[in-house]
Amino acid sequence: MGMKGSGTADLTSIDRFDGGVGWLAYPEETMRRASHAIESDGQLWVVDPVDADGVDDLIAEYDEVGGVVVLLDRHERDAATVATRHDVPVYVPDWMSGVEDGLDAPVVRVSDGVGEFALERVVDNPFWQEAALFDGETLVVPEALGTVSYFRAPGERLGVHPMLRAVPPRSLTGYDADRLLVGHGEGLSEDVRPAIRDAVGGSRRRMVPLYLDNLRGLVGLG
Repeated sequence: MGMKGSGTADLTSIDRFDGGVGWLAYPEETMRRASHAIESDGQLWVVDPVDADGVDDLIAEYDEVGGVVVLLDRHERDAATVATRHDVPVYVPDWMSGVEDGLDAPVVRVSDGVGEFALERVVDNPFWQEAALFDGETLVVPEALGTVSYFRAPGERLGVHPMLRAVPPRSLTGYDADRLLVGHGEGLSEDVRPAIRDAVGGSRRRMVPLYLDNLRGLVGLG
């Protein structure tokens, strides 16, 4: 399978915890796009979803869906499809541009957060707009951090996105989270803060080894 899967999905659940679950619609794809549904304030918030047969069955044991949340300016994914099916809006940070036009569903702009999750600005420039969610326990970072192989330099449990390695978002080191959910790969539920600090702190230092690993993978040498 290529970078992004298509066609018949093979839904695989990940990151299950008391109050939430994640899934990979196409676990064999290179990008390993991860989606999540998290309970907060009596509602279920679906974050950056990739849709697949079985998603509604997977999340049926949780609260009723209150909304779909897009945390990255290029993560429209299947947000509109899922929102329409559950008759809820798509929630987008009010400072994020270039998203609303690509969503065929009602959009609600938010500044503070959703449910009990605070909305935090991670990256905001003309090329990249990304937000995170944090409720004191669960931190959701859609793109700046990931566990998929092309994010991680040798020896890393967690890596900074290859395009952010030179200027990693250092604000992420301030979160003392019990779990980290990411948009690419499975999340972390142990030693989260040390993993984030190591990833961000070693981002530049391990940049070249990561690029070399990714280059070897592209040309079939690794």
